[in-house]
Order: sequence, then C-alpha cells, then structure tokens
Amino acid sequence: MGEGVMCAGAKDLRDRLHTPFNYRDRGRNQQRCNCGSREVCPERAPVRAELVISRCATRMIASDALWGNMLGGAPDAAEDKAPFSFQIELPTSILKHIYAISNRLLTSRLSSADLRLPRPQIRTKATAPSRLPDARNEPNPTYVKGSSERLKIESALSKLRSQLPVQSSIYYNGKVQAAWRSWDQPLPAEHAAIESALKAKKDWENTPFIDRAAIFLKAAELVTGKYRYELIAATMLGQGKNIWQAEIDAAAELADFFRLNCNFAAELLERQPTRGTVGMWSRMEYRPLEGFVYAVSPFNLTALGGSLLSGPALMGNVVLWKPSPPNVYTSTLIYKILLEAGLPADVVQFVPGARKKSPTSRYKREELPPHPPHGRHSQRRQPHHPRCIRVPGTKVLGDLARIHPSVPRGRIHLAPQGRVQEITIGSPDKELEAFMGPVIHRRSFDQIKRIIDESNDDPSLNSITGGTYDDSVGFYVHPTVYQANAPTHRLFDEIFGPIPALYVYLDNEWSEILAKVDQAGGGFALTGPVFATDRRVIWEAEDALGYSAGNFYINCKTTAALIGQQLFGGARASGTNDKAGSSDILRRFPSLRMIKEFFLLEGFKYPSNQ
Repeated sequence: MGEGVMCAGAKDLRDRLHTPFNYRDRGRNQQRCNCGSREVCPERAPVRAELVISRCATRMIASDALWGNMLGGAPDAAEDKAPFSFQIELPTSILKHIYAISNRLLTSRLSSADLRLPRPQIRTKATAPSRLPDARNEPNPTYVKGSSERLKIESALSKLRSQLPVQSSIYYNGKVQAAWRSWDQPLPAEHAAIESALKAKKDWENTPFIDRAAIFLKAAELVTGKYRYELIAATMLGQGKNIWQAEIDAAAELADFFRLNCNFAAELLERQPTRGTVGMWSRMEYRPLEGFVYAVSPFNLTALGGSLLSGPALMGNVVLWKPSPPNVYTSTLIYKILLEAGLPADVVQFVPGARKKSPTSRYKREELPPHPPHGRHSQRRQPHHPRCIRVPGTKVLGDLARIHPSVPRGRIHLAPQGRVQEITIGSPDKELEAFMGPVIHRRSFDQIKRIIDESNDDPSLNSITGGTYDDSVGFYVHPTVYQANAPTHRLFDEIFGPIPALYVYLDNEWSEILAKVDQAGGGFALTGPVFATDRRVIWEAEDALGYSAGNFYINCKTTAALIGQQLFGGARASGTNDKAGSSDILRRFPSLRMIKEFFLLEGFKYPSNQ
C-alpha cells in the first residue's frame, strides 16, 4: 500500500465514497494533479486498495486501463490522463456504476446519494480475496558429478551420517514430549494432542485463508532453499533412495504440494453459484470439517506427509499427523519447517508411531469425521457421516522393446526387466552412482526374502535374473525377474520390492489378456501402462482397462506424477480416487454450507394466488 499524492478534490471524493480506496502510484513525487498544477499537491494521504479515481473540483477522469481491463472496453480518450495506476477488486456491477458516475461528472456535480456504493463483504473463511503467486513446479538440479548441488548433497550426507543415530521426538503444541520416545509403546500423547488440536480449532478456522496460504508458501521456500539438502540426505539414508529419487520426492514434490495446494484451495473457495433470481442472493460457505483430521503418511514417500496435512490445514482444519516409523526423521524435519514458516504449534499435532500400536479409543471419538466406518455400530456412534481418503499397484503390458527403459525406472526405483544386469546396487551415500539402494527396513526385507525363496521353488515360475539378497551390511535385494505361466499368479499382486513378473501372451490373446489384467493385481487400481505402437491396440486397452487404473500411462513408466500436471489417485483397493495434485482432493476437507438470502419479500402468497 503506497502513499499517493491527492488534491483536495480527490481527497473529498475519497471521503464521500463508502467504498475504501486503494491505489499504487508510479513515481509518486513526479506526478501532477489533474487540476493542471505542475507542482506536487500539498495534501498526502495513505489510501487503502481497491479503486482509484482522480477528481478535481468538477471533473473525474478514470484510467483507461481501469475501464479497459475491468469492463472490456475503454472510455473516450481524454486529454488529461489519470496520474495513477490502479488495481481493482470489486464486483462488475459496482464498476459499471462508478463508470456511469465518471461520465456524468464531466458536466455536472453529483449529490452524495449518487456516490453511495455498496460495500463489498469478504468472508475470510470462505473466500480467497487476494491473488496468490502463480503456481510453478520446482525445477530439479541434475546432480552431475562435480556440480555445486552434488557437493552440497555429499556434505549433507556426511553430516547426517556423523550424527547417527538420531532421535525423533513426539510433539504436541510444538513442544517435545521427552517421556514419549518410542513407537514400540502405546502413545499417551495422542489424547493430549487431540484435545490440544481441538482447542486451537476455532482460532485456526477464523484465520483468513491468505494467512494460512502464506505459511505454506513460505514453507515451500524453506524446503527448496534452506533445508533442501538436509531433506534429501535424510530421505536417502532413511528410505534408501538414490539422489534423483530423493530430490524429486523430498524437495521438488514436497514444495509442489505446499505451493500448488494453496492455488487449488483458492480455486475451490472461488466456486460460487453462477445463477440467481432478482431480489435473492445465493452464496457458498466453505467451512472446515467438524472435529479434527487424522492423517497417516506412508513409509516410502516423504512428500505425501506434506500433502496429507497441508490440504486439510489450508481449508481450516486441525490435523493429527502420524507418520510411519521408517519415515519419522524426515517427517520431523517437515514439521519443524512448518513451525519455522509460522504454523501455529497446536494446529498440526505430530505423533509418529506404528499404526498397530495406536490406541483404538481414537476411533470412538466423535470429533473424527474423516475416518472410514468400522461396521454399523461404529458408524452409529459417529455424529458425522465419516469421510475417508485412501491412496495405497501397478500393471504393465505390451511390447518389451518399448518397455525396457521404463520398467526399471518405474518399479525398481521404488524398490523389472530390460537391461536388469546393468542396474547397480549400493549405499545411497557411499555409492552415489548406484541406481538402487536397499529396501526400507527389516520387515520389508524379510517379506521379499520369503517371496523370493518361495518363487525359486515354484514350478510355475521361470527365473530370468536375480533371486539373491544380502542383509550383512544393509537390506539389499538384487532385481529379480520371473516369467509366470499364468497371468493370475500371486506375483502379479502388489509387492513393495524389485520382483516383477512377466507373462508372455500370443497375439490372438490380446483381448482375453486385457480382461485378465483387469481382474488381476490383487484388486488394486492405482497405475497401469500399456506399451504399443498400433493405435488401435492402444484404443482397445484404454477401453478394456477403463477401471483398472486411476492413472493410465501410454508408453510411459508408471511411477511419479507431477503435481498439477498428472492428477494422482486410484480406486478399488487402491483408495477413493481423490486426485492428489488437484483441487479435487481438497474438496474432501471443507463442509459446505449454502446460504440463500432474500432482500425483499412482501407477503406469503404467490402471484397465482391472487
């Protein structure tokens, strides 16, 4: 808000109008008043923003840009141009009224009644009154050997390695609870965290959206700047990812969620009824959900924790966040970043722990609307109809000649066939050139080991490559590829490990195999690609696999969707298909209230009753 130069006439007009003024002038001290004076008018006044009109005693001249931009046309050229540039944030009806006033002021004075304009009202909980910064996807450094970013990540890895073992604590109200250190115990912090979050609910709900958005926009800058390499190093060591996978997860995607969720929320808040009747006004209020939101983030993706809490919090909800134990250290960093960005300490309660160890009493609380029902009795106890958002695989079919570059990048990176022998395995921080790291923890390693041992003895499988593992230093599993003699083998179910299975079908079996693929996969329907050059084959696959994957890829790997570009989510056993990376998923977090207001109603009879 700048301080502009105003003559007495302009100041008088400002005082007479009921709508607050706001302008930004160009070269404040170099402008001259429309009265013709070449000197700066002596009167200065700070003016608030929404509209600017310069007026001398009997003339009003409005900026061409004002009318051209807001009304789709420009008034007749005037000899004198308004000395200020303007930004308008008023309804079109008001602007048209002011335009009419400006034309009439060229020849006559108006009464004060003519200048009374309706005051626009802004409900901070339901609207996004200011334009947010343009959304953008975070660019990714290449991390080539010798680059500055490569040196920074090596330094961050070395520093974190020297600090091991690190301890992550439970927080509530932003304070460490030293007595609750382990997820191997029940978490008494959870009840206290819920109560604290509910106490903060009213203040956070009434916080203007632009202030909530500003916190997450600042957090995005901290993620991509001050804490970028610390987050990447923590993801590499904690989750066994290589540099590139950690970069796109812990830095780029996390920042994208923070930035773009702000824009998606603003987009949602601007949705209002577009039709109306004379004498009546309908408007939509986007209220936070009653109670609190319970967010459980997975072990394998750092960014999803930021996504799961930022969406509900932006819409005014308080959140109980429970990250998975294998991802607790990077989640702790995210929580500290949010506090540094200005998030009130009691809005997001940080209570990491194993899901099985969580007290079942949480599900009995009436303040938990977003949890799925557990049978009729549980549902009857809830005063609100429960809401659930769930995103927990992947099917691949087509031409192997086109598959080979994509499959290793896709499934193996998230720790099958095609140049598998060239894939290198190593420690994420000691062997930066390695394509693959270890699986995430002992439980995952033991599960994959059991599957490999059983598969090696399975006569219905043919081992193509791999089949070995080693836990002497870390939880390393070599990429293992099997060829199955049936498309319904259990290896085609979702497995979080580098064990893809192949099935070779005959050309005349294409339609039949599509039907089997639709039924396979353990009921999951998140992602699935088809690799082909014949467009008719692609069309048939698109049609037959219409419900097999929420994200369907053509000649493309199946992992990683860019926020705001590829909306991500699946149905069936993969979740509720609320698309992350869009305003669609944010629609789950407000409770809408429709407000209908009549301005004048005379009597109760209809005209036909006369």
